[in-house]
Amino acid sequence: MKRLIYAFALLLPGVAHAQDKERDYCPERPGLNTPPCIVDKGHVSVETSVADWTLDDQPDSRTDTVLIGDTKLRIGLTDTIEAQIGWTPYGHVRQRDKTTGIVSNEGAIGDVSLSAKINLMDPDGDKTSIALLPYVTLPVGRSPVGAGDWGAGVLLPLSFSLSDTVSLAATPEVDAAVDQDGRGRHLAYSGTIGLAFKLSEAVTLTGETEVMRDDDPAGHTTQALTALSVGWMATKNLQFDVYGAAGLNKDAPDVELYAGISRRF
Repeated sequence: MKRLIYAFALLLPGVAHAQDKERDYCPERPGLNTPPCIVDKGHVSVETSVADWTLDDQPDSRTDTVLIGDTKLRIGLTDTIEAQIGWTPYGHVRQRDKTTGIVSNEGAIGDVSLSAKINLMDPDGDKTSIALLPYVTLPVGRSPVGAGDWGAGVLLPLSFSLSDTVSLAATPEVDAAVDQDGRGRHLAYSGTIGLAFKLSEAVTLTGETEVMRDDDPAGHTTQALTALSVGWMATKNLQFDVYGAAGLNKDAPDVELYAGISRRF
């Protein structure tokens, strides 16, 4: 009798929805692209870079930037909308002047970012998926890690399933980026495209390329980057990742390396 009642209950709309399968966990890290998938309603994803090192080696100077604990919190609000909060607790910048040999070291906290990801098609991100992601940055940090003023922008994350093991992703972005002197804003825009290869049920390898134009009044630049990353889903709610990027032109940083962890609650 109990089995009969249970089977009948599954036919009721409200109960049927309660039995829906939880989405596969879809962290935004690692990589250059932003996936359009949404965290399940009522769930929270904490995504942290344990350590992030960037080298910018120019003819007259060398700059090493290390970020510790760069974290994003994603909160599922509805089936198609999530809220996001990002913050860098600490960053350290070391700069060496190649002409004089003078070395400067500065450490500071970073800015806070607030954003909302609104999925427009396929919030699971399994097939053809599209989302809109507007954001704003709040100048709570200090130079040289904090930008010094508020900024804003919007991303349009896209993904397309090419097969059971290969997917294509792209992320066009337009920003009101903070000027280099920390006062005012200017136009910046970028485009990222990449391919993700599912090597197994737990391991995904992703290759990406990004081109970014920055019209800062202090000097216009165009950066080109290529990146390779690996994500390992240790459990259905836990991912470890590693990432490496290389600059393709003189305006881009030479190297960026990081490792991180993502956990869904």
